[in-house]
Amino acid sequence: MMKKGITLALALATSLTFAQTLTTNTGAPVGDNQNSKTIGNNGQVLLEDIHLIEKLAAFDRERIPERVVHARGAGAFGEFVADADFSEVTMANFLSQAGKTTPVFVRFSTVTHQQGSPETYRDPRGFAVKFYTEQGNYDLVGNNLPVFFIRDAIKFPDMVHAFRPSPITNRASDPNRVFDFFSNLPESTHMLTWLFSDYGTPANYRQMEGNGVHAYKWVNDKGEVTYVKYKWVPQQEVKNLTQAEADKIQSTSIEHATVDLYDAIENKNYPKWDLYVQMIKKSDFDKFDFNPVDVTKIWPANQVESVKVGTMTLNQNPTNYFQQVEQAAFSPGTLIPGIEPSEDKLLQGRLFSYADTQRHRLTGNFQQLPINQPKNKVTTYNSDGYMSMRVQEGDVNYQPSTNKPEVKEDNKYRYSTSVFPAETITTQQVIDKENNFKQAGELYRSFSKQDKDNLIKNLSGALNTVKNKVIVNKMIAHFYQADKEYGNRLLKATNTKLSDIEEYFEKNNY
Repeated sequence: MMKKGITLALALATSLTFAQTLTTNTGAPVGDNQNSKTIGNNGQVLLEDIHLIEKLAAFDRERIPERVVHARGAGAFGEFVADADFSEVTMANFLSQAGKTTPVFVRFSTVTHQQGSPETYRDPRGFAVKFYTEQGNYDLVGNNLPVFFIRDAIKFPDMVHAFRPSPITNRASDPNRVFDFFSNLPESTHMLTWLFSDYGTPANYRQMEGNGVHAYKWVNDKGEVTYVKYKWVPQQEVKNLTQAEADKIQSTSIEHATVDLYDAIENKNYPKWDLYVQMIKKSDFDKFDFNPVDVTKIWPANQVESVKVGTMTLNQNPTNYFQQVEQAAFSPGTLIPGIEPSEDKLLQGRLFSYADTQRHRLTGNFQQLPINQPKNKVTTYNSDGYMSMRVQEGDVNYQPSTNKPEVKEDNKYRYSTSVFPAETITTQQVIDKENNFKQAGELYRSFSKQDKDNLIKNLSGALNTVKNKVIVNKMIAHFYQADKEYGNRLLKATNTKLSDIEEYFEKNNY
């Protein structure tokens, strides 16, 4: 009886083995995956071993160019449920009724460091959400922090270069380079205050906020425009790390946040975020002492209320990291009817840059990859190119055409109309109402005593490694203008003289 049972088990195992025969990429069965074809048992390997050549060639091409920014990331699938009908202010149909459910994919990331870097580094965190709506995909691309370092995309390559390793020493995130750059950009004061607080080291991806950062336009079916800013608020407690806590985690794990997200979902502890928007009209812009589309500014909560839009739940882990997380492509230019970009100078540049980097990484047909495919039918005359997989039939691949069926556009989805003052000119100038320091000071004063202490410790620690004292003087001058206590504490912590700062003020007409 025992022997019969063993024979049956072996037969079952054999049948299961042959149920999934190993094949080449073209589907031909593989006879031997352990031994190359050679001249005799001990001779040279033959070039005609097609399986060997294909296997090695595929292996050689497993890596694609990593993202220039946001290279290290983790992701998950889920759903977004709208709280109400927002069609009065936007045509975006995933917000057209209470309870409407839209599938999503979310990618979290660090920003300035390479793929294998620790997730404990002081760095903004990316928070990108792809909504698979009935009108096509919509990407809400943001960060955990509500503002950014620069306000014009023309500075973006230089900023990233400053964060990158030195071309001489290859030292990553060299404060001498980073602060040299930012000491010449007073607009960075607000973001640096966020970054060197404990918000610069979130405990994990589940327990951090998300922000759209930029202002966008919501447009209704009458063409009326409302400016909005987005914020994701976790239903989980917001949690950050002190530098000491981050250092302790880094000593044992460089991917703690990725593991935390995966394990939480695997254990059915599904993370949730509520989405809020702030809304203003163009006629409200003059009420602020800053430009509302300036990405270095928040819209103060006491001036613009937040309205809950819906709730997102992440409930499914990826089944293949490369295909679903690494190949996920986000761009703030991936929009749907009812949502348009604002005049934000940084956003305007990102509309091109983000999609262009995906074309470089994943070919011009990156939207055809399963993770990036919309759920609705795609009807387009864009055609051909590397890895084109979209079904293309018929003789007409142009528009307009007399032949039937002709693809037509729907005028109700035209872009909104913008009104400009008479005698509008083109120019290359800084925006009106820079107001570089006020909100940084308000942020500092909003922190608890412990948060202030940690900020001063983190920031002065980095400044104390900068060799050029002029750069330190310039940086402290910025923080001093944000708040005198803030500046004085940094003066003391860096052993800097107030007279040096005053000299900088005088030279720069502050």
